[in-house]
Amino acid sequence: MRESKEEKPLQLLLLLSTFLLINFASCEIFFEERFEDGWKSRWVLSDWKRAEGKAGTFKHTAGKWSGDPDDKGIQTYNDAKHYAISAKIPEFSNQNRTLVVQYSIKFEQDIECGGGYIKLLSGYVNQKKFGGDTPYSFMFGPDICGSQTKKLHVILSYQGQNYPIKKDLQCETDKLTHFYTFILRPDASYSILVDNRERDFGSMYTDWDILPPRKIKDVKAKKPADWDDREYIDDPNDVKPEGYDSIPAEIPDPKAKEPDNWDEEEDGIWRPPKIPNPAYKGPWKRKKIKNPNYKGKWRTPWIDNPEFEDDPDLYVLKPIKYVGIEVWQVKAGSVFDNILICDDPQYAKQVVEDTFASSREAEKEAFEEAEKQRRAREEEEAKRAREEGERRKRERDHRYGDRRRRRRHDPDDFDDYHDEL
Repeated sequence: MRESKEEKPLQLLLLLSTFLLINFASCEIFFEERFEDGWKSRWVLSDWKRAEGKAGTFKHTAGKWSGDPDDKGIQTYNDAKHYAISAKIPEFSNQNRTLVVQYSIKFEQDIECGGGYIKLLSGYVNQKKFGGDTPYSFMFGPDICGSQTKKLHVILSYQGQNYPIKKDLQCETDKLTHFYTFILRPDASYSILVDNRERDFGSMYTDWDILPPRKIKDVKAKKPADWDDREYIDDPNDVKPEGYDSIPAEIPDPKAKEPDNWDEEEDGIWRPPKIPNPAYKGPWKRKKIKNPNYKGKWRTPWIDNPEFEDDPDLYVLKPIKYVGIEVWQVKAGSVFDNILICDDPQYAKQVVEDTFASSREAEKEAFEEAEKQRRAREEEEAKRAREEGERRKRERDHRYGDRRRRRRHDPDDFDDYHDEL
C-alpha cells in the first residue's frame, strides 16, 4: 500500500522525536527555567539593599518586543537599583562530567552601566540576604558600562578565590535576545557560545591564572657561541668590477652653459654645476646569498616549571546548590530567560534552536516596529515642544509690546507741560 502525503510528515516527525529521545536519554538536566506559571515558587527575591531603598524588583513579561508574547522572562524593573534573586536546585557536582550553563538576556534599555550575568552558588545561602558579597562558584554573562566596557565575564572560583578569564571577551550590545552558553569539560577545556555560535574556546590551564604555567622560559639559557642566526650572508665569490671606485658620485652638468655676462677676471674661471652621476651606483657591496649554516632565529627554550603542580580536579566546582541573578543597573529593562544547567551541549544547542531560531525574525520585526513608533513619538513631542516654544514667544512679544507702547510719551503732552511753566 502506498503511503499518503499526509502520513510521510507524521512519520518523519515520529522518527525525529524518537531520535531526540534516544539522543538526550543520557542528558541530565540539573535546572531548567522558562519562567512559566509557578516560577515564583522556585525563586526568592532577596531583601539585600531593600532597607536602604536601593533594591529593585522584577517584572514577569516578554518585554516591549518579542517573537512570542507568551514566552515570558523576568525583567529588571526600577532604574538605579540592585537586583538579587535566586533559586535553589538539587545539589550536584560537575566532577567527571561536562558542565553546561546557558541563559538568554535581552537589553531593552539603553543600559548605560550595568550587568546582565548569572551566578552559580555552593554551600548554604540565605536567599533573602543573597547579594553582591555572597560567595559564588561561577559567574557568567555581559557587563556593560559606557562605550568602553562591553565585557563578557567568565569567573571561576578555585579554593575560595575568584579568577576572571584573562581574555578580553566582548558581549552583544543591541536590544534583541541573545543566548550565552558556557561549556566546561573534564579535561579543563571550555567553549563559549553566543546564539549557538562558538565565540571562543581554550583551557583553564592557560586562560585563567589559577595554577602556575606548566612551562616557563629558561632564563639561564644562552645562545650557543656557534649558533649562526644570519639568514643571508655576503657572497664570497662576488668580485668588485674593475674601475668601480673610479666612478664619481657627481659629474658636471653637460647642459649647463657659461652665462653671457660672466667675466673671468672678476668672477674667476667658470665651472659648470654638479649633478648626480646616473652611472654611480653607490658604495660597492657584495651580493647576498642564503647562509648554508643558518640555524634559524635563536629563541629562549621552554622548560618544565618547577612550581607547577597539576590538579586533575582543576575543572571541578564546589557542589552547586543555587543559581542566582545579582546585578546593578543604572537603567532597568533587561529580560532574563531560558536558564539551563545540564551536562549535554547538544541538548543546550537544541534548546536554543527551538526557542530562539523560530522567533528571531519575529522579534526583529517587533523591535523595528517599536523603534518606528518611538521615533514617531519623539518627532511628535519635538513638534509640540517647538509649537509651544513659538506660542510662548508670541505671548512674550505681545506682552512686552503692550508695555513699550504704554511707556511711549506723546510729544504734544511734553510741549503743553513746558507752556504751563
